[in-house]
Amino acid sequence: MTYIDEMIKELCPDGVEWKELGEVVDYEQPTKYIVKSKEYSDDYSIPVLTAGQTFILGYTNEVTGIYPASKEHPVIIFDDFTTARKWVDFEFKVKSSAMKLLSIKSDRQDDVSIRYVWHYLGTIKYTPEQHARQWIGTFSKFKIPLPPLEIQGEIVKILDKFTEHVTELTAELTAELTFRQKQYSYFRDKLLSFDDESMGGANDKVYTVQWKTLGEVVNFRRGSFPQPYTDMSFYGGEDAQPFVQVVDVADEGFRLNTKTKKTISQKAIPKSVFVPKGTVIVTLQGTLGRVAVTQYDAYVDRTLAIFDGYKQEVDKRYFAHQLKFIFDREKEFARGSTLKTITKQEFSNFKIPVPPLDIQRRIVQVLDNFDTVCNDLNIGLPKEIELHQKQYAYFRDKLLTFTAEGVYTDSTVQYRQDLIRLLTWVFGPIKVELGAVCDVVRGNGLQKKDFVNEGYPVIHYGQIYTFYGLSARVTKSFVSPEVGQKLKKAKTGDVIVATTSENIEDVGKALVWEGAEDVCIGGHSCVLHTEQNSKYLLYYFQTTVFQKQKEKLVIGTKVIELYPKNLEKAIIILPPVYEQGRIVSILDKFDTLTSDLTQGLPKEIEQRQKQYEYWRDLLLNFP
Repeated sequence: MTYIDEMIKELCPDGVEWKELGEVVDYEQPTKYIVKSKEYSDDYSIPVLTAGQTFILGYTNEVTGIYPASKEHPVIIFDDFTTARKWVDFEFKVKSSAMKLLSIKSDRQDDVSIRYVWHYLGTIKYTPEQHARQWIGTFSKFKIPLPPLEIQGEIVKILDKFTEHVTELTAELTAELTFRQKQYSYFRDKLLSFDDESMGGANDKVYTVQWKTLGEVVNFRRGSFPQPYTDMSFYGGEDAQPFVQVVDVADEGFRLNTKTKKTISQKAIPKSVFVPKGTVIVTLQGTLGRVAVTQYDAYVDRTLAIFDGYKQEVDKRYFAHQLKFIFDREKEFARGSTLKTITKQEFSNFKIPVPPLDIQRRIVQVLDNFDTVCNDLNIGLPKEIELHQKQYAYFRDKLLTFTAEGVYTDSTVQYRQDLIRLLTWVFGPIKVELGAVCDVVRGNGLQKKDFVNEGYPVIHYGQIYTFYGLSARVTKSFVSPEVGQKLKKAKTGDVIVATTSENIEDVGKALVWEGAEDVCIGGHSCVLHTEQNSKYLLYYFQTTVFQKQKEKLVIGTKVIELYPKNLEKAIIILPPVYEQGRIVSILDKFDTLTSDLTQGLPKEIEQRQKQYEYWRDLLLNFP
């Protein structure tokens, strides 16, 4: 510091000149440098800049409207709303007009260094209170000390040396962090992809639909009986056997009546069809679609179809449930008036979903042991018989519909969470619409001018992608009780999502609120209430699969919006809750491992940055 003091005494014995920034710094509106196309590519050469944290948004191939900055003629880009600044010494285009391009006025270039101005701008302690342009009315009025150019140059050398050290350390840290983050992203996406590869979804697979025609699954044929039915010699007599007709198939339970109404005589047996115990049959006339798994040996009439010789791994009771489900939907279209029928061709065209055998058996376990399974999963059962039957029918239809479609989209309140538990218990990881597992509450109101020093805790949407991490227990900002009472709230464990941003990367960013009390949210954000693991949803939002979906769900160009109603349509993969917890535990460890790096290089960077700021403020603190 001694030689700087000596230079000041020698070169400006009467003190340092002070001028308003606007007197020495010129500004240019960036309108003619705004990029026309947002189709960026790393293959292009011209960077597109913003004065914010992102800095380089991407690269364009546009060849006109390029700002000609260079090492010899650098420029400062100044965010006209946040007052953030960037030093630029290369050609570029800009994203928007929300900035000023700062350079030294032509009549002051011989006695003012732009790099000196750059360093001094960092000493100005000013935070805008309103979302308004800052340079012309406010920032340009701040005064800057202007020692002789020789002194400015010496100060710049000292401060640039500090900056150089920080830059070198930052480069080392960035390389290490990039490597760690690639590892983290790889394992995160693998854990949350649940693809068909053996390693997807932590060695688990998402249920996928495989459709098969009846002919691809099993051989089937009709029963038979000699004609005419009125010939009584075909019935009864010595050694007569059970003869199954439509009337002998029970309405429920996939069973035959205890005894058949008629028996078949030894004379008729050669012209009928024998089915052993455990055979699936279905009625094709009259009361269409009654299904049974025979509990005794019998002969079967031609009004029923018989299934045997399975070509796929199929559980017979699962097959029976699917047959009944199909016929319940299809029988209304069968031909006939008094006796409804269905042709063999129509029948052969039926398709059924064939999941893996273990899933088939779980479905059967649910449907055959409804009360037991529901009690194990803490699904409340109504005592009233009628309501109980309705609930069983609801779960049965939803379970078999999901088996057919492979995606759960129902967002109705009744039984929703119970059904999710049931589906994940049966199928493992399932595909669901986000709105089916979350109640989405849209934020309202809130402006930055509403912030006060203490009061109700509040999270502003912009803070989600600029200030907070994956979760928060305390807030940066507060609002008065009068304002807070009008705002929507998030409870402990809720997910808060930013639904507006200037870029697609930030929109949809989220955090989990872990505070002890409710927190207020404003507009351009929403709250997700869920019984799932909130942290799991948060991690899933970061996956490349979700990011690709998000691109199709957002609207807007300059301002990107992810409306809550569109967010609800996003498809996520949902494993059982216990598996969600295991995945979160693994990813939390990765996140901690990445954060632990802050004990090494980042700590040194922080110390160097503090050194730089100390000497900068000291060097630029002119009397």
